[in-house]
Amino acid sequence: MVTLQIEGDHQKVQSPPNTQQNLNSLSHLKSELRIFAEKIKKKLSSIMAFQGKKLINNPNDVVTEFIEGLVETYPGLQHLDGFPEVKVVIRADVSGATYDKVAVISGGGSGHEPAHAGFVGEGMLTASICGDVFASPPVDSILAGIRAVTGPMGCLLIVTNYTGDRLNFGLAAEQARSEGYKIETVIIGDDCALPPPRGIAGRRGLAGTILVNKVAGAAAAAGLSLADVASEAKRASEVVGTMGVALSVCTLPGQITSDRLGPGKMELGLGIHGEPGAAVADLQPVDVVVSHALKQILSAETNYVPITRGSRVVLMINGLGATPVMELMIAAGETVPKLQLEFGLAVERVYTGSFMTSLDMAGFSISIMKADQTLLQRLDATTKAPHWPVGSAGNRPPAKIPFPLPPSRSTKSEESLSRPLQLNEQGSILEVAIEAAANAVIGMRDSLNDWDSKVGDGDCGSTMYRGATAILDDMKKYYPLNDAAETVNEIGSSVRRAMGGTSGVLYNIFCKAAYAWLKANTDSTVTAMEWAEALEAAIAAVSKYGGASAGYRTLLDALIPALTVLKERLTAGDYSSTAFVLSSEAALAGAESTKDMQAQAGRSSYISSGILATVPDPGAMAAAVWYRAAALAVKDKYQAS
Repeated sequence: MVTLQIEGDHQKVQSPPNTQQNLNSLSHLKSELRIFAEKIKKKLSSIMAFQGKKLINNPNDVVTEFIEGLVETYPGLQHLDGFPEVKVVIRADVSGATYDKVAVISGGGSGHEPAHAGFVGEGMLTASICGDVFASPPVDSILAGIRAVTGPMGCLLIVTNYTGDRLNFGLAAEQARSEGYKIETVIIGDDCALPPPRGIAGRRGLAGTILVNKVAGAAAAAGLSLADVASEAKRASEVVGTMGVALSVCTLPGQITSDRLGPGKMELGLGIHGEPGAAVADLQPVDVVVSHALKQILSAETNYVPITRGSRVVLMINGLGATPVMELMIAAGETVPKLQLEFGLAVERVYTGSFMTSLDMAGFSISIMKADQTLLQRLDATTKAPHWPVGSAGNRPPAKIPFPLPPSRSTKSEESLSRPLQLNEQGSILEVAIEAAANAVIGMRDSLNDWDSKVGDGDCGSTMYRGATAILDDMKKYYPLNDAAETVNEIGSSVRRAMGGTSGVLYNIFCKAAYAWLKANTDSTVTAMEWAEALEAAIAAVSKYGGASAGYRTLLDALIPALTVLKERLTAGDYSSTAFVLSSEAALAGAESTKDMQAQAGRSSYISSGILATVPDPGAMAAAVWYRAAALAVKDKYQAS
């Protein structure tokens, strides 16, 4: 029996008993094979389309189209008119014949953007020579760049230590010298991931190159001679070390992604062209990764960089192309204290971002450079290079300062912000109302979460629970219950501290607006109508800043009907407790009516009306529940007295 299997599809073809059957079966088999071949083709096409997805046109044109977009974006940049062979980005304000400073040129294969074209600008590179993706630029391109920007002061070529770059830049340098140009070359090899190399290959050039570019560019801008600019660049190249870690390899334009790194794996020391690194390991937390990289860079055994305890250093955290800023900042936050506490180094500057990438590789590299005052001045010097980080210059102040307390707790006496030893009538009423409202919310946590899971993110009950428990805890210590306005203000402080999300902000606004109205318009005792006016001010503030109003399916659909009935009943002469209870019934009815509303605010606005009709708005129900509980507690308090 013959069995064919393609990803779970089994087709069995029985060997026929006679010739005619053989022919028929053979024809059938050929048909089946064609079908399977089409399936394979479609599956492979699907895989390739998924793994190789890029927002590009022709893969062969990515570098020239990148340059066109770059110079359109930054008016200080131009490119030489030599596409597609010559791909050179230069400063728009420099002409080789008249330029009176040392020209600083770097470059290499493309795919490492923003390096190096993004660092062309006054105070950094004068030109960048771009090769094809991961391919050294040809000699003619390098020569064209030299001729375009080099004046009488000469030109420094900063070259990363890869064979193709060394050879092509070296040949271009010799040709330029034969044409009468003054040329110096500095080779950058800052890789610390691999064991000290034997032979002539040397260490690879990585993100530390960007720091060297900045030092050289600033020295040139200061008017130094070619020999002095080259000397500073060479000195900087000798005191910087880099190591990277990758979570994925990169995808070249028009090609599929390699699966060399499986799920749950990372590669230490992976090259910026995807070449293998030092080791493949299980994915680890970033603090472990950072510790390993620092030990490798600062190893006394390899002595890659002359950095010892007590040295001043600068740090670069460099994204490799697909690493979010959040993760890069986490890495920076882990690295700085380790350098300070574990290695005894003074971290003078930190540069975090994507400087020298590897297309869409996920991961980052760490570069550490020994610093002195001259080098720091070069790094801090002004530059117009569009991708050099703004805001990193200058001495580092302490990373954190004391947390400022809310005015209600920092400027008032302990006596005014503590629970009174004895409550007056108003204080007793506030206490029972707050306690009843908070406990009602606590009891509704599961129901609110259940409703919110259908129309939101499922945490309304938990969020309200945190606020309610904080209010109960703080009331025992902080709330000056005999002062109604300050008590409302302290409720807002509790909410701000304990509740997250939109609900926390809205309730904080609610309390602050009510407090402001009470503080400006009432004395020590607040009347029922003044409470109603404060409620109206709070509702207006929530509507103003939250953008919702009646009928939007929010907490306002409970509070607005409650306010309307409260003011009507008080104006009609009802007892305050009676008016409060009647208005709480309106709050419940308003909350229930949200089932019939189409949401116009919050996450519920993305939910279909069919689903919304099955549950009330959780925020409106929460507001109705605490309002109703407070009203009933006040009524019981009045009846008891």
